Amino acid sequence: MANVLVIHGPNLNLLGEREKEIYGEADLVQINSEIKKKALGLGHQIEAFQSNDEGEIVTQIQKAAENYKAIIINPAAFTHYSIAIRDAVAAIKIPVIEVHLSNIYAREEFRQKSIISAVASGVISGFGSQSYLLALEAVNSLIE
Repeated sequence: MANVLVIHGPNLNLLGEREKEIYGEADLVQINSEIKKKALGLGHQIEAFQSNDEGEIVTQIQKAAENYKAIIINPAAFTHYSIAIRDAVAAIKIPVIEVHLSNIYAREEFRQKSIISAVASGVISGFGSQSYLLALEAVNSLIE
């Protein structure tokens, strides 16, 4: 059984309330429940963490290799400008899958560029909460 850290970035605590036409109806509690159920089916254990604070996310990434085999991260707005999160992902030696609920490449121009993608093991975007479940499948392949 592998431990996997799921990191949710800023404003994802508002899922289910904000811009449902973009992010869907499910709230973060429901999404985390789906992730945990899928992870158990794959033989993994999940710890989910959400923060609106860039520094807290960097700290979680830096410490992840001590307890986790992989990270699934939705950096949310930090996707487009957080060099600190990018550098933290680049510094660790475990797989990191970047996920997005919406297809960032079909959105506003400023959202189409991810500075995290270049250092992530892979990116899954545009499948709503399924993006996290697809990321678990990818993690499963990467750590076997």
